[in-house]
Amino acid sequence: MNETITIRFDGGSRGNPGPAGIGVVLTAQDNTPLVTVGRYIGRATNNVAEYKALIAGLEEAKKLGARKVIVRGDSELVVRQMTGQYRVKNADLRPLYERAQDLMNEFERAKIEHNYREDNSLADKLANLAMDLKRDVTDVDEAPPSVLDAPAPVATQEGDRFACPRCGCEIEVRTPSPIRPHQLRPFACQCGNRMNKR
Repeated sequence: MNETITIRFDGGSRGNPGPAGIGVVLTAQDNTPLVTVGRYIGRATNNVAEYKALIAGLEEAKKLGARKVIVRGDSELVVRQMTGQYRVKNADLRPLYERAQDLMNEFERAKIEHNYREDNSLADKLANLAMDLKRDVTDVDEAPPSVLDAPAPVATQEGDRFACPRCGCEIEVRTPSPIRPHQLRPFACQCGNRMNKR
């Protein structure tokens, strides 16, 4: 492939470290999306997620056979480390930085530049959706399974534990509710996320 591919990447973490995801968008020269992917990567920091998103974007470009890439991300730290303006002091980031540099060097021409957050919205949405669903996604319009498709609620038992998928906080049932399971209201977590009681 002779045309220049643009790679936009974003990574995020809820809790830093906490549940983390990455988003990657590859576009052709005419701005046609070629690859859109979001991945849930488990527990990580924001900076680790940003580097993993960069690496994923470069790997996707290699799969397409790209020889020339422009890489854009809204992480000032990652962009400045990759361009040599900042040193990589964090030991956890060093192997990720080295992998990203190795991948960049495999292209005939590769340039990395800072992208403002508003210009990185699709990659950001993919990363957030992957974190929300805790799985890989390829489209920001992927919706969570319908409530109608969900299994019927079951009564809680003493000692049952439930974790918020967004922040990881937990609750433990000490006294099961006497009301019927289908009448239970959602548990409202302190982080603002809502999940259904079971």
